[in-house]
Amino acid sequence: MDTIGVIGAGIMGNGIAYVAASHGHDVVMYDVQLALAQRGLEAVHATLRRHVEKKRIDQAELQATLDRIRLTTDLDDMASAALVIEAVPEDLALKRDIFHSLDHICNPAVLLCSNTSSLSITALAGATDRPGQVAGLHFFNPAPMMALIEVVRGDRTSEATIGYLIDLARRWGKTPIVTRDIPGFIVNRIARPFYGEALRLLDHQAADVETIDRVMRAAGFKMGPFELLDLIGLDVNLAVTKSIYDAYFHEARFQPHPVQQRMVDAGLLGCKSQRGFYEYSTEI
Repeated sequence: MDTIGVIGAGIMGNGIAYVAASHGHDVVMYDVQLALAQRGLEAVHATLRRHVEKKRIDQAELQATLDRIRLTTDLDDMASAALVIEAVPEDLALKRDIFHSLDHICNPAVLLCSNTSSLSITALAGATDRPGQVAGLHFFNPAPMMALIEVVRGDRTSEATIGYLIDLARRWGKTPIVTRDIPGFIVNRIARPFYGEALRLLDHQAADVETIDRVMRAAGFKMGPFELLDLIGLDVNLAVTKSIYDAYFHEARFQPHPVQQRMVDAGLLGCKSQRGFYEYSTEI
């Protein structure tokens, strides 16, 4: 089975590594520091332990999945992968640098994908000499549990690349949706008002955080906007909002809200900092 390379061992990266390894792939998981890569592997281990406790898998399956994941701090190790999925922070320059490097490291047949939730796949492909083999493969948090994957077609992405990724997502038990390369794609484009209007309601003191979340759950949403912001990370969500706002040349409806910026400045990032709109006793 093809080896999958994962760039970035954070929440999304280690979740993607888990998905690939649990479906039989060898995985090479890269981060700039070994401690960060090891933290990502520990997160995979924790997810596997929860599955053992719930009797979804046994101890042998846990160990087999862990054994398929190899950690590295050397980007050259991606040369062994048939598909590389980048999952680093939403910084276009950083991502383009990575894609440029991968283009020289990986053989010409390798597909290069980004887990970006808002940045241009076409711009990332422009950093390579293989634009037909560059696409978006946007997972949702938490990647092991969320079924949806956005398969993003850049301006020069080939049909063969899209077809391979659709088939791969389905083999991983996911639901792939193909979208054009527009800022925010489908989900994050639609989600901007969900977060933005909630923040405006809070700022206008129309209702408090708990009430707004409770109302939206009663309306059929699994989570309210503030619960979801905490889960995603206020910093990550703000970066996506800013990216979409800039991409649409500061169209007012996509404008970030100062409440969220102040919280990010204060380090109130949600679950990962143990405090955001809610307080958490342990990191999620």
